[in-house]
Amino acid sequence: MFIGRIVSIHIASAASAPTQSLDVAQAIPGKGLKGDRYFQENGTYSNRPGPDREITLIEIEAIEALENELQIKLNPGDTRRNLVTRGVALNHLVGKEFLVGDVRLKGIRLCEPCSHLASLTQPDVLPALIHRGGLRAQILTKGFIQVGDIIKE
Repeated sequence: MFIGRIVSIHIASAASAPTQSLDVAQAIPGKGLKGDRYFQENGTYSNRPGPDREITLIEIEAIEALENELQIKLNPGDTRRNLVTRGVALNHLVGKEFLVGDVRLKGIRLCEPCSHLASLTQPDVLPALIHRGGLRAQILTKGFIQVGDIIKE
């Protein structure tokens, strides 16, 4: 059993648009986070819909490791992931249901880095984030996710 926390929340209004940080976001099953590019179906990969496009998570520990190990500085929102976590091994949640506050999610697959992310940040993030680029998840229950929420199974 683990207990992690939400460090920050990020959405972008459109593909390639800068992310904005939120203190709270509304999660809607089958859609995503209200106001996010994939909720509005105008994200870079919106032409490939599916439950793995609803919400993405990344560990703050992975972002910190990029800077400490490789001198790659990324702000949490630069990763283009919706939720930044602390204290939870996201790779272990593939295929599992878990709670973020009162919202139930299901880990679908790893969120590996892509050339789009590299084009918006720097090319070195591609190899640096392999297998630690986060988690793609499905939203199972409607609700609000807030910075500071507990993440648990």
